Amino acid sequence: MDDIFVARVMSSPVQTVTPDTLVEDAAKKMLDEEIGSVVVVDDGHLVGILTNTDFVRIVAERRPKDQTPVSEYMSDTAVTTTAQVPIAQVAESMIEHGIHHVPVVDDGGAVIGMVTTTDLASYVSELQPARA
Repeated sequence: MDDIFVARVMSSPVQTVTPDTLVEDAAKKMLDEEIGSVVVVDDGHLVGILTNTDFVRIVAERRPKDQTPVSEYMSDTAVTTTAQVPIAQVAESMIEHGIHHVPVVDDGGAVIGMVTTTDLASYVSELQPARA
């Protein structure tokens, strides 16, 4: 897998929201698009990510969801990758950081895709013949 790069497995286009998007609206977008995360951008720059895991915390804290902005719950995106990185390296990083979503950025920092554990599992399952 060292010769397979992120560009081959990443999902694109990426669904985005702004930091002031209400969590209720972000949740609706995730449900409508059947995705597990949205990337948070401000003036075109990546500032965070909101995942389905974050919604567990949102529900547990019982704050008014129709009045709470995404910025209250998003994780900053310290972990990103580029399209030319081997997928094995991204998988190792996901394990190391305990994350399931990694935004893919271009040389200018613009988000161009997303690699998820589902993307990696799907790729690996296509490589392996089914076992009886």
